[in-house]
Amino acid sequence: MAMTSSRARRRRLPLWALVLTVVAVALPAVATSRAQGAATGCTVTYTTNEWAGGFTAQIRVTNLGAALNGWRLEWAYGGDQQITSAWNAQVTQSGSAATAVNAAHNAVLAAGGSVDFGLQGTWRTADPAPTAFALNGAPCGGTTTPTPTPTPTPTPTTPAECAGAGATICSDFEDQRGTVPSGDWQTTAPDCQGTGKVTVDTSVAYSGTRSLRVDGGAGYCNHVFAASTRDLSSVGPVVYVRMRVRHTTALPTSHVTFVSMPDASQGGKALRVGGQNGALQWNRESDDATLPEQSPAGVALSTPLATGRWLCLRYQIDTTAQSMRTWVDDQEITGLRVDGVPTQDVDGQWLARRTLPRPTGLRLGWESYGTGEDTLWFDDVALGSSPIGC
Repeated sequence: MAMTSSRARRRRLPLWALVLTVVAVALPAVATSRAQGAATGCTVTYTTNEWAGGFTAQIRVTNLGAALNGWRLEWAYGGDQQITSAWNAQVTQSGSAATAVNAAHNAVLAAGGSVDFGLQGTWRTADPAPTAFALNGAPCGGTTTPTPTPTPTPTPTTPAECAGAGATICSDFEDQRGTVPSGDWQTTAPDCQGTGKVTVDTSVAYSGTRSLRVDGGAGYCNHVFAASTRDLSSVGPVVYVRMRVRHTTALPTSHVTFVSMPDASQGGKALRVGGQNGALQWNRESDDATLPEQSPAGVALSTPLATGRWLCLRYQIDTTAQSMRTWVDDQEITGLRVDGVPTQDVDGQWLARRTLPRPTGLRLGWESYGTGEDTLWFDDVALGSSPIGC
């Protein structure tokens, strides 16, 4: 998407509340291979986004045995799931039994290597994650244990405490006395201005009595932000950000932004957090790269944002490596992770540029490039060089 036009509409996934289930299976098994090579063990991670009547699953298979030239993964569903489509593998189903066979481009699975594929399906009464898998006939069975979501070690999170812990930005907006941002926060429209406005609100707050309210308007180039006056050029090497945000309206199909960070590696153009196709996304302004990619499979690996309640949004940006991670309410979002290793439908556009990010500022507000308006609030904003918890 360019800043001067909205993206073409694509199929949207349902916007029901998503339930994330992660199952990791450790395997000690041995068996006869059904393809070229013998599997002596594997691990499988099965991650689902679920809504009423439907789900997507992202599956990662790690080969613990000898290299394979052709692989087949088998499992059985314990509910009434029906697979409707898949990507990066040929997936078939007979009754409760499902089978995934490699695609042409990922047939070779090295010893210790991993392969990712995904699928979408429906369910009526139950959608439990499968607990037993077999790779080329070798059972990946064993004790099923949930994989915990990695969470940064938290630092103190009240404004006074996070300031004492060395956070560069630590604001609950209680120092704002007027209705217009002042002092450490200034209203700005860096590209162009429309009908949107930013005010200090004393009727809605996550903590204390004040928050930052943004009335974001729709229409081409309708931009408005409250920008921190702090220079972030020396924060790092990893920049950690935590904020509370409350949306009135679900993220739209068109591209919008509500967090913008000027980036020295882009000549001052921004790293942007917002939405498209109804799901949370990152966007790099200078080359319009998105994270995840805006394919149906990529969008399914992100998440919509709940409305009418406060969310905890956290993210970290490494200024020395291709590494970014994002959490909503302490749940890491699979499609918003960059770890330097290409992931299908996620970070192909992002990794196309090798220049490392160097954020220099933080802006909270709303950018619309076509349709899409919202009233939202920000509170308890913290940014620093150490992890900051919810």
